[in-house]
Amino acid sequence: MKTIKGPAIFLAQFAGDEAPFNALGTIGQWAAKLGFKGVQVPSWDKRLIDLDKAATSKTYCDEVKGTLAEHGIAITELSTHLQGQLVAVHPAYDAMFDGFAPPELRGKPKARQAWAIDQVQKAAKASQNLGLLNHASFPGALAWPYVYPWPQRPAGLIETAFDELARLWRPILDEFDRAGVNVCFEIHPGEDLYDGVTFEMFLARVNNHPRCNILYDPSHLLLQQLDYLGFIDAYAERIKVFHVKDAEFNPTAKQGVYSGYQPWLNRAGRFRSLGDGQVDFGAIFSKLAAYDYDGWAVLEWECCIKHPEDGAAEGAPFIRDHIIRVTEKAFDDFAGAGTDEAANRRILGIAS
Repeated sequence: MKTIKGPAIFLAQFAGDEAPFNALGTIGQWAAKLGFKGVQVPSWDKRLIDLDKAATSKTYCDEVKGTLAEHGIAITELSTHLQGQLVAVHPAYDAMFDGFAPPELRGKPKARQAWAIDQVQKAAKASQNLGLLNHASFPGALAWPYVYPWPQRPAGLIETAFDELARLWRPILDEFDRAGVNVCFEIHPGEDLYDGVTFEMFLARVNNHPRCNILYDPSHLLLQQLDYLGFIDAYAERIKVFHVKDAEFNPTAKQGVYSGYQPWLNRAGRFRSLGDGQVDFGAIFSKLAAYDYDGWAVLEWECCIKHPEDGAAEGAPFIRDHIIRVTEKAFDDFAGAGTDEAANRRILGIAS
């Protein structure tokens, strides 16, 4: 067993134009003061990191790491959630996802897609230059508009969508393989990989690629009413990144999983700050420790009620208190008889 690293925090929800959130050094200092030991860095935010430089200059990457090391902070992973989303976009979402791309690419889906693929591939090299083993991303979605089969889906529609998704990602996964870095897809509604079955559909199409892995976030599984603990049992070997995020699901006579188009505050399923929701993190940390998960526990703060800075301040001790320092010996070693093979055979009544 291995002791999980942490606590760490995903910076995407905190980066902004006001100090201390507008530069890597100051946001790292802020995180350290709260008790965090690591940060997951959104690669699209140039206030925090220049992805182009990171992909081409190890010297620059050493400077980035040094800036954080001054405050006792390490980079856990880079994230390309926004760029990964743009690798595969159904036309129904073109206008909404255009905001993830540079202004000159908006309204140009093919150019936007090419830029996104290039960005994610650069993240492979940047991760290598930073000495990172794992990377966080979204896969994008072509089939998502057809998640509920009404009208009846044409035969082969979903298969064609997943074939195309795999065609787009296979060379990206190969690039990460050359860099020695895992791509960890966040299993998330809105993505084509939103549960275990869809992950397996994709995994089969990329020939069980060793770099195709999972970012485990129990909040998205709870809101779908999946068995988020059983999910660890099923996919432990592929879980390489862990977002510690809470959620609650309180269905009523009027709404359930789909939540009636309501804003987050009024939904049956809501993301909550750590400890305010229903996720059993004690069981999650125990399972991950038992399965030798040796990555980071990374707070992703999302809550429709609590202030983000309060959520961050509470999140560091919450994660720290849930990390299990694993034992190096069995609890009943004191009663061991110190036997050997010959003694074992005598105990079992096996003739020499």
